[in-house]
Amino acid sequence: MPAALSFYDPPPTPTTDFPKADRLIRGNPQRTTWLRHENTTLGFYCGEWACESGAWKISYGPNEEELFTVTQGHIRITSKEGESRDYRPGDSCVIPAGFEGIFEVISPCKKIFAIVER
Repeated sequence: MPAALSFYDPPPTPTTDFPKADRLIRGNPQRTTWLRHENTTLGFYCGEWACESGAWKISYGPNEEELFTVTQGHIRITSKEGESRDYRPGDSCVIPAGFEGIFEVISPCKKIFAIVER
C-alpha cells in the first residue's frame, strides 16, 4: 500500500513556464509548479504552484476541473461574461470544466491545487 502524501514533506524539483504569447494580457509572469502527485490513469494531478504578477486568458477543456486554495498573494479570476472574483490566502476556488476567462495574479501568489482530467 502506498504511503499517504504530505505537503509538509520536502518539495520535488519544480518546473517553470510562462503563459503562451497569444494568451498574454499583462506582463509575462514566470509560473513555478511543484507536482506532488500524478496519477495519469485517473487523470489526477496535485501540487503547489507559484506565479509572478500578470494576466492571461485561460480555457479549461470539457473534461478538466481544478480545485485550489491560495496560500499567498492575490488572484483574480474573470469569466468571459465579465464576472470577477478575488482570492487571497485561505480562499478556495473550483474552476469548472469548460470555463473560459482571465487568470490575473494581482500580487505574487502561491496555491495548492488539484486537477482532474477525465
